[in-house]
Amino acid sequence: MANLQVVGVGVSVVDVLMRMRELPTWDRERHAPASGFSLQGGGPVATAMVAASRLGARVGCVSTAGNDDLGKAKVCALEEEGVDVSHMVIRPEPEHQVSLVFVHEDTGERIFVGLDRYESSQLRASDLDRDYVTSGEYLHVDGLRSGAALQAAKWMREVGKQVMLDGIKTSAPSLDSGFHALVKYVDFLVCGSGFAPALTGKTDIWEAGEAALELGPSIVVQTEGAKGCYTVTAEERFHTPAFKVKVIDTTGAGDVFHGAYLVGLLHRWNPRQCAVFASAVSAIKCTKLGGRAGIPTFEETIAFLRERDIELEG
Repeated sequence: MANLQVVGVGVSVVDVLMRMRELPTWDRERHAPASGFSLQGGGPVATAMVAASRLGARVGCVSTAGNDDLGKAKVCALEEEGVDVSHMVIRPEPEHQVSLVFVHEDTGERIFVGLDRYESSQLRASDLDRDYVTSGEYLHVDGLRSGAALQAAKWMREVGKQVMLDGIKTSAPSLDSGFHALVKYVDFLVCGSGFAPALTGKTDIWEAGEAALELGPSIVVQTEGAKGCYTVTAEERFHTPAFKVKVIDTTGAGDVFHGAYLVGLLHRWNPRQCAVFASAVSAIKCTKLGGRAGIPTFEETIAFLRERDIELEG
């Protein structure tokens, strides 16, 4: 695929989703039946690239896959969404990046269980092609394997292009040194709950955002689920409320937010417009089971916003 606008470097997963009212336990022979099941592609970067593609961007994904039928299906799912997979790395082993996702029927919240060999096949810096990584206007990384993400981000900085980092939601009090090294090469830090405080040591969400700006990014956005998202730049700080929808599943909501935010950047929208657009796309996604099934098109998102008297263009 020529003329890519965004290249994603990071994790691609197979999600096995079960929507349930209660988790199964060993001490009961019978449990309430699952109300939903789905087998979908997942992973922070891969799902962000699917979202950006469905919203009209030209994107590529660099990740790993196994050489078995499941690995082939994972790559095929990306390709069917219009994502360039020419630089996917096929490992000579079965697909290990599989997550069993239990989705709570009443709240849409979820619990992930990954295979014990989940991390063994993740991307390495030596897997990357510099020309391909830097071919887009933006690079999107998840930092789960900071060596590959760091190398890719350094290359983008060398050619004068921009990087978005998906700071994964965390409850840890601090982050390892790999994230601190990576964030220096990041222009847009869009992170889940707890990431900015863990990165900076600041517990207040605004103070954490401002402290994160001093580490390198020009924009810091922290997503807080139903509470919306909080944006900090050198010029302003503001809160964007979440849209109210009937939530079926929050799996992939943050990943989709990233893909949509990148599309907003491609449209040259300001931070407030990007936050509103990404919030709308993420909200719509949550109305269906799985991280990708509910991702809307660009036209569907604009219609959703117009129904709420919100205009982004014109």
